Amino acid sequence: MEIERKFLIEKSKIPADLEQYPHNVIEQAYIITDPVLRIRKKNDAYILTYKGAGYMQREEVEFPLTMEAYNKLLTKTEGNIITKTRYKIPEHDNLIIEFDIFSGIYEGLYLAEVEFPDLKTADSYNPPEWFGKEVTHTSSFHNSTLSRLSKTEAKELIDSLP
Repeated sequence: MEIERKFLIEKSKIPADLEQYPHNVIEQAYIITDPVLRIRKKNDAYILTYKGAGYMQREEVEFPLTMEAYNKLLTKTEGNIITKTRYKIPEHDNLIIEFDIFSGIYEGLYLAEVEFPDLKTADSYNPPEWFGKEVTHTSSFHNSTLSRLSKTEAKELIDSLP
């Protein structure tokens, strides 16, 4: 079970020292988006992920893939391939901020996610000052939803952000 909250980040509030944190280059695409069946390349690792319905809490199961399987499944995907760099920033109480800087047609989109061990911890979480609007309960910022946007829709969404 995945329990996470998601926040928009304004470009002017991005931490200046990001390169000190571990980070991965991620490429992901969607075979279907309801329910979510996603493939992901994270550096040299390949992963198939199933995600159930929901916003803050939902089922998530991951399976390893070979590069060959990933490449075959990539031909079966719908929508846009999402590319981003994910930084892992330590937070208090052993929490980790996963901060994504999107590229490609999503350039200019910055999102932070924090995963929690339980709902009580998620509900009591006070985000750092550099976090912007919470979008946990907004499907518009699920990567599966973003993958279905046209280039024009993606630009309009990003241009509407503070």
